[in-house]
Amino acid sequence: MFRRVSPDLIPLKKVEQIGPFSRVLTGVLLNTLAGPYNPWQPAHLGSLTFPKTPTFPKTPEQRSVMKSHTEYLTFNVPERMGFLNITPQVEAALAKSGVRDGLVLINAMHITASVFINDDEPGLHEDYKRWLERLAPFDPSPKTYHHNRTGEDNADAHHKRQVMGREVVVAVTDGKLDFGPWEQIFYGEFDGRRSKRVLVKVIGQ
Repeated sequence: MFRRVSPDLIPLKKVEQIGPFSRVLTGVLLNTLAGPYNPWQPAHLGSLTFPKTPTFPKTPEQRSVMKSHTEYLTFNVPERMGFLNITPQVEAALAKSGVRDGLVLINAMHITASVFINDDEPGLHEDYKRWLERLAPFDPSPKTYHHNRTGEDNADAHHKRQVMGREVVVAVTDGKLDFGPWEQIFYGEFDGRRSKRVLVKVIGQ
């Protein structure tokens, strides 16, 4: 058990000799020993001040509240493989959320589609198509892909999705997507001609 020590026991000359920083530390110590009520009230300590207990907002209106907003985008690409710039749809979802500072998650909800960030340049997208086709060429034959032995013909699309990725996360600053130069968000389709969804989740303040 600790015993309270009256500040009156501190010699006056000793208190007067300590510097400003030490006075603050002494004040913190005395506040800790005395608790919320100090019966000794050390009036003779002169310039010694006791730090106030910090106060925190008590109601949701007084403190920043974490917000969350979810949207599902649907796309139907008429070709087997293609890329769509979905940045405007993501920006619209962000505007609805009211979030000024936070993060946005965008992910494809199908295992033959992708979401990625890069330049909105048609030549680059054509290069992607040719490169992906060399890596995992379309071939419905079960002799080429074991997955096609299940009766499906889209094994190549699963491989292409694995390369291009499932999701991206973008920072939100001052209510806007905090992109680097030329960055845009794209939906990549590798087994098209049917509707697929993309999840947009905004979290922040």
